[in-house]
Amino acid sequence: MTEQTSHGLASAPALVLSAAAALKERRDEVNRLNVFPVPDGDTGTNMSLTMDAVVAEIGKLPAGAPVADICKAVTHGSLMGARGNSGVILSQILRGLCEPLAAAETLDAHVVVECLDRAVTVAFQAVRKPVEGTMLTVLRDMAESAHPVLEAGTTDIAALLEAVVDAAYASVRRTPDLLPVLKEAGVVDAGGYGVAILAEGFAGGLAGHGLRAFDGTVSAAPVHIEGEPANDWDDQEYLYCTEFLLYGHGLDRDSIEDYLVSIGGSQLAVGSEDQLKIHVHTNDPSQPLAHALGLGEVSDVHIHNMRRQTEARAEALRTQATPTKAVGFVAVAAGEGLARILESLGVDEVVSGGQTMNPSTAELLDAISRVPATSVIVLPNNRNIILAANQTVGIADKPVGVVPTTSVPEAFSALLAVDPEGTLEANVASMTAAAEVVTTGEITTAIKDSKGKAGPIKEGQVIGICDHEIEVIGEDVSEVAMRLLGVIAGEGETVTLLAGEDMDDETLQSLVDAIETAHPEFEVDAHRGEQPLYPLIMAVE
Repeated sequence: MTEQTSHGLASAPALVLSAAAALKERRDEVNRLNVFPVPDGDTGTNMSLTMDAVVAEIGKLPAGAPVADICKAVTHGSLMGARGNSGVILSQILRGLCEPLAAAETLDAHVVVECLDRAVTVAFQAVRKPVEGTMLTVLRDMAESAHPVLEAGTTDIAALLEAVVDAAYASVRRTPDLLPVLKEAGVVDAGGYGVAILAEGFAGGLAGHGLRAFDGTVSAAPVHIEGEPANDWDDQEYLYCTEFLLYGHGLDRDSIEDYLVSIGGSQLAVGSEDQLKIHVHTNDPSQPLAHALGLGEVSDVHIHNMRRQTEARAEALRTQATPTKAVGFVAVAAGEGLARILESLGVDEVVSGGQTMNPSTAELLDAISRVPATSVIVLPNNRNIILAANQTVGIADKPVGVVPTTSVPEAFSALLAVDPEGTLEANVASMTAAAEVVTTGEITTAIKDSKGKAGPIKEGQVIGICDHEIEVIGEDVSEVAMRLLGVIAGEGETVTLLAGEDMDDETLQSLVDAIETAHPEFEVDAHRGEQPLYPLIMAVE
């Protein structure tokens, strides 16, 4: 295997993340291109949600997973998570790309071209009546552009992909000439633009560059992407966009599509004989669901009223908010009390997670995208989440910094060090320094017999932990807390107590009284954290 081949295979998950992040960054631009009166959701959002499902599925794989497993995750995740017409078609593009790649022994330029050709075949087969000037046209033009590059003797995958991306944007520019409704609105095709962005995100991840500005500079005539949102709903159009998964045995895709044609429009049925993703526009969602229930089992049902959806979309685009501040914050925590405290300290988005429930990079990226700020600082608050947080840097839809906090109390201290006028980099540095002076102790119950720094441990005993070491073993939470405080106290001045859902107010107050009596030098600050599994989190600074 060549050096480039090895690099391409090893970095496949990162490249998929890069493509997904690129689309998320330009999602609103893609949404603004949607000119059809029945958008069944915004194209950019639907395609991005489909990619989010892919990212989540890849996140379940172990590091260094075989390419075949990665391809399986991409195919399965995109089918299960496909949203809207554009998302379903995207799932078939990804399936086609993955089929040759999963079977290839090595990755070279010839395999890339084969993947593109197969994607065209699978995607066009999924659509009963393909329309020119859409994402299918852009995909076909991308595949066709790769052949002369290969025939010219190019073997470098990165160079081949750059040529394909150039062809993608050129094809997007031509879509108004192929689809009159686009030309009338003065925009390019939203789905085609989304495909081009994904291609550039993937290629850029390999070559190490970002997205180009698509402002008409790639065209002899400027292409406007700020068209007025369409809100020309026609009551004769189908009212409901209906999507669901159908499970069965020997499912006949053609006969199912024939039925869908008889009751609605924009019909798609993709997948296998055992599992199909169904998409149809209809006035009576009960019809396709009843038909499907006669063939197998149904799950993941989504029904959208497209008239109301169109009205809401138009209003949202008219009033779309711009970032309100320079730096925003995302933090990870488990427990309503902890979330409330973090929000009171300025955190915009709290992602649920902790020691036994680590959020994925995709979940953190989603939270980052919702923060109304031009840049975001992430506080992982757990050693096991720092890596996922670091993965968001460079692939999120805005600049991101990570303060590597390993506990929520560290985040409290870090947030108090924020300078609202400071830069992202300056705040990350000052917040990291503030977090480093905090020492955290955690108290929980042993779930099995074990052995730690403090000696043998029996299932059900209370244990006090500091810096991943079991420092104290006992039978009572308060007693262990007092002993653990002696370990972590150092030269601190303030003790913070965060009561979990398993500690009542009376016990918490008794512990506060005991600490104030035994350690009058400390200022004690107690709160309800409501975190699960850990009756008490305590910190000294």
